[in-house]
Amino acid sequence: MPERVMFTMGDIASAEGALSAGCKYFGGYPITPATEIAEWMSLRMPELGGAYVQYEDEIASITSVIGASWTGVKSMTATSGPGVSLMLEAVGLAVMTETPLVLVNIMRGGPSTGQPTKGQQGDVMQPKWGSHGDYQIIALTPASVQEMFDQTVQAFNLSERYRTPVFVLADETVGHMRERLVIPDEKDLKLEYRKLPTGPPEEYLPFKADDDLVPPMALLGSKYHFYATGLTHDERGYPSDKEDVQIELITRLNNKILHNADKIIDLERFMLDDAKICVISYGTPSRSAKKAIKDARSEGIKVGMLRFKTVWPFPEEAAAQIAAEVKHIIVAEQNLGQVYYMVKAASGSTPVHLMTKPAGMPQLPNEILDKIKEVDSL
Repeated sequence: MPERVMFTMGDIASAEGALSAGCKYFGGYPITPATEIAEWMSLRMPELGGAYVQYEDEIASITSVIGASWTGVKSMTATSGPGVSLMLEAVGLAVMTETPLVLVNIMRGGPSTGQPTKGQQGDVMQPKWGSHGDYQIIALTPASVQEMFDQTVQAFNLSERYRTPVFVLADETVGHMRERLVIPDEKDLKLEYRKLPTGPPEEYLPFKADDDLVPPMALLGSKYHFYATGLTHDERGYPSDKEDVQIELITRLNNKILHNADKIIDLERFMLDDAKICVISYGTPSRSAKKAIKDARSEGIKVGMLRFKTVWPFPEEAAAQIAAEVKHIIVAEQNLGQVYYMVKAASGSTPVHLMTKPAGMPQLPNEILDKIKEVDSL
């Protein structure tokens, strides 16, 4: 399909990104403010030969996505914080069974039912720490309608490359704002697909990894037989309670992400060359931060921004590096401080200040500008 231009909302851009990435299965349950993704997929999936199924709840949705992925189909679901809370046990299962899938979380106010129609960035820790055990996860944080498309495509590529669940974390404002979206010609998209086994079926070990720590993935119904379980398992997929098997397995599952962090983490540097103050932000607050930085620059304040387009794996090295370059760091986020504590831990003796607004309207440029001036006066 040739290049298309739309004026649309972030939720629909994410759905179009999934379709452009080759998604052929969506299993979901409606929830504000992510319902538009499901609605759009229900219309578009039949047009492209895919399948859309609405389930009775979020648990059924995510487990159906795991099953669909094992047939070789790129698969996804979309929800908001309360739905993710229900899905997290199955996210752990997907990590353990190395199942590629994409989970889009359009973040709203919480905890509990919270504020369904208002945005918050309160779910940043949820992908990394919501399930149990030692595991790593990938989570992307778009800040525009175009990035909702681009990062959903990227999420599918990363999930296929590393055989892992990948989150797209977008606050409600990004999900519901309307902007220009350019959908590239399909021949210009660089899409990735999971590795399939190629050797003799009788020699196949379903969880024996290649040098990149990612094992080739057989498909249900193929000539390659396998056993996939959430239990600790050896290279054959057989359950084991041996200490060395557990250590080897969870170490590999973690390292396939950590050892490739530099290939996964995506950052934007803005006006940082001579900055004395750095604003670290992501999602909607980063848009306000850019305007605030331009205004501060016009008043002679040397300030710039490091934008996290990836929050997991956490850009610890980037945070430490910028802390060594500036005198102060401001973390602007729409919660009571989640990325703030991670940045603070990485920043050594460099002071880190929190610019917080935990619910309701996003942070405004003048509010961030006031914080920049406050810090500049210290």
